Amino acid sequence: MSDSTGARQPRAQEVLRLGNRAFPPGQPLVMGIVNRTPDSFFRPAVTWDEAEAMERVHRVIADGADIVDVGGIPAAPGAEVDVAEEIRRTAGFISAIRARYPQIVISADTWRHETGRAVCEAGADLLNDSWGGYDPRLAEVAAEFGAGLVCAHAGRQQPRTRPFRVAYADVMADVLDQVQRLAERALAAGVQRDRIVIDAAHDFGKNTWHSLEVTRRLAEMTQTGFPVLVSVSNKDFVGETLGLPPEQRLPGTLAATAICAWHGARIFRVHQVAESRQVIDMVSAIRGDRPPARAVRGLA
Repeated sequence: MSDSTGARQPRAQEVLRLGNRAFPPGQPLVMGIVNRTPDSFFRPAVTWDEAEAMERVHRVIADGADIVDVGGIPAAPGAEVDVAEEIRRTAGFISAIRARYPQIVISADTWRHETGRAVCEAGADLLNDSWGGYDPRLAEVAAEFGAGLVCAHAGRQQPRTRPFRVAYADVMADVLDQVQRLAERALAAGVQRDRIVIDAAHDFGKNTWHSLEVTRRLAEMTQTGFPVLVSVSNKDFVGETLGLPPEQRLPGTLAATAICAWHGARIFRVHQVAESRQVIDMVSAIRGDRPPARAVRGLA
């Protein structure tokens, strides 16, 4: 939307619909990560065993997660995981989560339309595509099942590749161009507008300077009106900024989370749910989007 000068004007945030749930603009959502892989960068293999993975689901929901995000392939380069194996790792597990938690929103982290179909049939509500629409048929699957779709900026990276000397004249301009084109493609495929989410995809197709900049300028994404997902949890840009390994990145992660929350992000994909929930709720109260849980100081 532009004014008479051609300048883009902020678009009001709208209700976000995932599954049979509706979330108003002022309600931030925490997405708890459950990786069904033996080689994740953060605490590898801790939820590879299905029983441990289900215990993780119970824990993140108890800690305040609104969404459970299940992934079967690590983002980093490594051993090939074909479609059949990705489906084996995720679809049956998602079906088990749906049976135990009929109302929880379930997300599947995949870029493949074949996997998207299998997980939607199993009960997934959201297809979390971190790889910038690499498989255009994934949007068609989301439309067919009435699922949500994450439209992410991965630059020009192919799945499971690392950026090498990547450069942008203006990284946020590139982010906005790509995610909005993907959103328009999703709309054309039949995905409902109130089920489309956009994501700057920190670290994907970006160096640390780029990820810091998109964090600093995240309000430019929220002004599009599309709900913004952020996945900053323990990522390399946090580690490189502070000079810390993954297991020591929680304070830096929470700082980045707070900045994103202040700029109006709607969904936060995290490893440490309880700590993230507190930070996000505190920022929401400061923004005026939620009341304190208890306010008696100076009143009684």
